[in-house]
Amino acid sequence: MQDLRDWIAVLEREGELVRVTAEVDPDLEVTEIVDRTVKAGGPALLFENPKGASHPLLINQFGTERRMCLAFGVESLDDVGRKVSDVLEMQPPSGLMDKVRGLQKLKSIADARAQTVRHGPVHEVVLQGDDIDLTLLPVQRCWPGDPAPFVTLPAVITRDPRSGVRNVGMYRMQVIDRRTTFMHWQIHKDGRADWLATDGRIPVAVALGLDPITAYSASAPLPKHIDEFMMAGFLRGAPVELVKGVTVDLEVPAHAEIVLEGYIEKDELGSEGPFGDHTGYYTAAEPFPIFHLTAMTMRNGAIYPSIVVGKPPQEDAWLGKATERIFLPAIRATVPEIVDYDLPVAGVFHNCCIVAIKKSFPGHAHKVMHAIWGLGMLSLTKCVVVVDAHVDVHDYEQVLFYAGANVDPARDVVIAEGPLDHLDHAPERQFIGGKLGIDATAKWPEEGARPWPEEIEMSPEIRDLVDRRWGEYGIESVPGAGNGGVGKTSRSLRQLLRR
Repeated sequence: MQDLRDWIAVLEREGELVRVTAEVDPDLEVTEIVDRTVKAGGPALLFENPKGASHPLLINQFGTERRMCLAFGVESLDDVGRKVSDVLEMQPPSGLMDKVRGLQKLKSIADARAQTVRHGPVHEVVLQGDDIDLTLLPVQRCWPGDPAPFVTLPAVITRDPRSGVRNVGMYRMQVIDRRTTFMHWQIHKDGRADWLATDGRIPVAVALGLDPITAYSASAPLPKHIDEFMMAGFLRGAPVELVKGVTVDLEVPAHAEIVLEGYIEKDELGSEGPFGDHTGYYTAAEPFPIFHLTAMTMRNGAIYPSIVVGKPPQEDAWLGKATERIFLPAIRATVPEIVDYDLPVAGVFHNCCIVAIKKSFPGHAHKVMHAIWGLGMLSLTKCVVVVDAHVDVHDYEQVLFYAGANVDPARDVVIAEGPLDHLDHAPERQFIGGKLGIDATAKWPEEGARPWPEEIEMSPEIRDLVDRRWGEYGIESVPGAGNGGVGKTSRSLRQLLRR
């Protein structure tokens, strides 16, 4: 898919899109409609007649696992992770075929680099000066306590003034007036680092309405030296085409629906917020930089994309789950004993991390907790629960069983301190607070445990026998094969979100 319109066509073909022709107000009304739709596992919505605006509004495009898989062209989000793993795990070739496969992988990476073209549809309409008008767009005010409309699904493009490395991130933008917004550059974000590195002003471009993989890549927690557009090209299997900005020395996606160009001054701040955030609470007003628009470019009939965040689950649940699955290979590359992990949506991703490990020495779970707390954006995790390799980290009933059965709080609970999410309202001091680690693995004698009991399991022979004979028993209300054991009859969060 080259652009958002290709994606909309896929959604429509797959029965995953509803066009809403009734006039609907972007001020709160859209949010209430979307909140009900997301929680019911409903379709993407294209509001064709948003009140007071000149452009349609697309929302809930990422709101189910099926749509995320459609976006990536895979059967399972783990398939995307395996594609990344295939590159991360490249080894020196041992034979001719290995060399050929290695060259093919290297070529796919090289071919993923963004390509600059001379012209693109995003420049079909160019507004400058007094013609710039953000009120043309159906920018939502999502929650009653929000002081203004917020742009919520942007790809914000900057360049590090020291290294020239491009960064693409996703940061909310509170609308101030027709030609200015705030830029919510949190303390841990690369965009903020680029801004702080400048001596004066920094050019900024904001792309709205991208193909789904490029839009996702703007939200991905990539290391600073990895270009998000290259990542998007690798995952798409085709490079992202860029064009030169009209008023800024930055390249922007040629097939974006809308691009906002402008600048941010080094020391110009204003009071941004409050904002109803993914934490389920309003984040307090704080000083953030101000973005001045110098141009507004768009396609003819441009479509404005949006997303609602709030008490989970919301649409961003599946952006987060995509990140969880895609970056598992990278996490394993650093901490190879990790078998799998889960960031529960109800824990808004940074509040809890469940990790299954191949335990191989006393204190191994503690080592993994501290590894998680030192690993990129996972360093913001408040609570880490470590279980043994056979435990399904996505089955929360099963995890809770082992957390109850295997934990002696006096021995197996770790309290530490470290960095926390910018938006976390719980700690006494902003940005830093307590960490909780729970070792729910089976304990070894060296860890101070008494002789550990054997876990109850039915013998494989009897399980196979009952599987074969289930139809003879006449218990039609109970599924037959392979349902014994803790949590096996419960639905995981993943299943609940499919409803």
